[in-house]
Amino acid sequence: MKIQSARPRPLVDAPVPWPPAPDTSAEVWRLRIRMDDRPGMLARIAIRMADLECNILGLQVLPVPGGVLDEMVLRPATGLTKEQLVRAVREEGCECSAITDGDVRELVDASAATLTSASRAVDDPARYADVLRDVLTADLVTVVPLAEANPGRTEGGHRAAFAIDARTALVARRRWAPFVQQEIARAEALLGLLDSVRANVSAPAVATCTDGAAIVLRLGKPGDADAVLRLHDRCSMETLFQRYHTGMRTMPRRWLHRLLVPPRGSSLLAMCGRDVIGLGQLIPGATGEIAEISLLVEDSWQRKGVGTALLSRLAVLAAARGHHKLMAVSLPGRDGIFRTAVRAGLEPGQPEEEGLLRITIPSGLAPRLPGAR
Repeated sequence: MKIQSARPRPLVDAPVPWPPAPDTSAEVWRLRIRMDDRPGMLARIAIRMADLECNILGLQVLPVPGGVLDEMVLRPATGLTKEQLVRAVREEGCECSAITDGDVRELVDASAATLTSASRAVDDPARYADVLRDVLTADLVTVVPLAEANPGRTEGGHRAAFAIDARTALVARRRWAPFVQQEIARAEALLGLLDSVRANVSAPAVATCTDGAAIVLRLGKPGDADAVLRLHDRCSMETLFQRYHTGMRTMPRRWLHRLLVPPRGSSLLAMCGRDVIGLGQLIPGATGEIAEISLLVEDSWQRKGVGTALLSRLAVLAAARGHHKLMAVSLPGRDGIFRTAVRAGLEPGQPEEEGLLRITIPSGLAPRLPGAR
């Protein structure tokens, strides 16, 4: 007799379920244990953790004066309290200097995490503070004027200040554990790398004009005064009037230094060989959100892309210094700056009264520092 199953056999095999995802919501603790740097100490702590049914998920050894600081990420046994864990560590002759709630998602190799953070900061430099907070596992990182950073105020190691430039600093704070020197060195190395990326923005750049001529864009310096004077001599009165909005035939020599080294700003030269064929200026505003720009291009080089190259590079420099908008003033009814901004890939608004034009710099155009002036 053939016996049939009461349940019909499926026509296809049932799908095999995936293994359950790890429970990232389970309680995780991060603790730092200070111990003598001698053989067997870490093994004793690991055995005690096993006796308490704690699962060590991650370990990092931080050298400190007089010993080592072992940072552990672990999943505690059900019912175990932090006080019981601290007491067990002390019974092994070590000191639990800090303990706090953690997150299993933080289990990333420190070197890999730092490199990932550096990549994020290069892609989105406005997030310098967020990246530094991740690298230091800090509670808070704020952007402050350098004069208010007060690096001598360490708050028992729970506060660290990092100078960004001549005017800006980042201040990191962490309540659960003091910063150790290895963490500070890692953060300084990261910021140094990002500063090198930013500084490279100021290096000379090559641009190609519409007629195929190659020009070099570089920052101006006082030694360029004679070349800039000759540029003005080659410009027509109409070109000079559009730039300075006043009738002038020659440039007074006493103005040259201010053109090349404007207060708190910088100048950008377009060079063809040894000749300066274009001049741009970038002058930060009072708040740092916006910077004023101006352009002057020799008559014979106009409508060849020189102005577009200058404005594009000025926008990169402005973004690198933390500015989000540019402002230009042109003669009423003249839309040359507007059209140049469009060609440069910027986002100009509609001209306002008296020829005022506000130009938005697209996000991510270039590395920039938070709060930089």
